[in-house]
Amino acid sequence: TDNEKTYDEERINRTKPPEVIKPPIELENVRVLESSNAIASYYADKFHGRTTANGETYDMYAMTAAHINYPFNTEVRVTNLLNNKFVVLRINDRKPDTNGRAIDLSYRAAELLDMVTSGIAKVNIEVLKWGEE
Repeated sequence: TDNEKTYDEERINRTKPPEVIKPPIELENVRVLESSNAIASYYADKFHGRTTANGETYDMYAMTAAHINYPFNTEVRVTNLLNNKFVVLRINDRKPDTNGRAIDLSYRAAELLDMVTSGIAKVNIEVLKWGEE
């Protein structure tokens, strides 16, 4: 019947992230420590549940990212330059410097920036707080 949910629908509903995502830091009166434009991509299913470079478990629904060289726990605001949508993320992983992209976003961040379909986007990366290695 129309009211019955399939197993896949139930599984998807259980893994959906919360609707309200609070940035890790307050955005009012924040000072930008560094700013650069770059190409961003995202990573998702293949890496979900694997260990990140800083030892955490990768969660494709978390507000995190992998960067070429920013210290772990650095907090960045990433703005999609096509639509001006932005997210605040914490760096918790490394990405190899092999494809000309500076940052790989979590799937959830890519969703919020409307870049899942394209797979990549030109972004502005602003460092809001430096982390420590």
